[in-house]
Amino acid sequence: MYPRPVHPEDPNPNVRFLEAVSEATAGIARLEMCIQCGTCGGSCPSSADMDHTPRALFALIRAGYREEVLRSNTPWICVSCYNCVVRCPQGVHITDVMYTLKSMAIRAKLYKDSTAPDFSATFVDMVEKYGRSFELGLATRFMLKHQLNRLPSSGPMGLGMLTKKRLSMKPKQIQGIDQLTAILERAKELEAVP
Repeated sequence: MYPRPVHPEDPNPNVRFLEAVSEATAGIARLEMCIQCGTCGGSCPSSADMDHTPRALFALIRAGYREEVLRSNTPWICVSCYNCVVRCPQGVHITDVMYTLKSMAIRAKLYKDSTAPDFSATFVDMVEKYGRSFELGLATRFMLKHQLNRLPSSGPMGLGMLTKKRLSMKPKQIQGIDQLTAILERAKELEAVP
């Protein structure tokens, strides 16, 4: 475990990280409502690969273990299936909290492996440029950076998808990209406001 941060000017340092996560989460996180029942981890198809279940991660957030939480693989393993959210008896917006933790980990550069953050950044870049994902570009960029040795074995599948028109050689921009760009710029402005 990492040492809990101590802030002499703050009478309750544990609350600071909980508040920071809650405030950074879109909508209302309801993170403080977690009763540690474990339903989230029990309904998660990916929990076996997580170093902390969502319940355990939320306990670490409450305890102020910022660095351990942001280094955790849990947010990156989350597949955003929303099983946990649907089953949570307290209505905690678990998946939204996971997105927040990913963003916080990226900003603080506190992730164990750059694979998921790089994939996420590439995906966002594609959506910002084209308004949608460009699968061939996304897969190629990702594999060149992180899985170069798998590129030759992926060739036949990619070729099959191209010939069956399941994959496009060129990115296609959506209509009204300027509107999407304006929305994204406004969202960035709002996110930057403390």
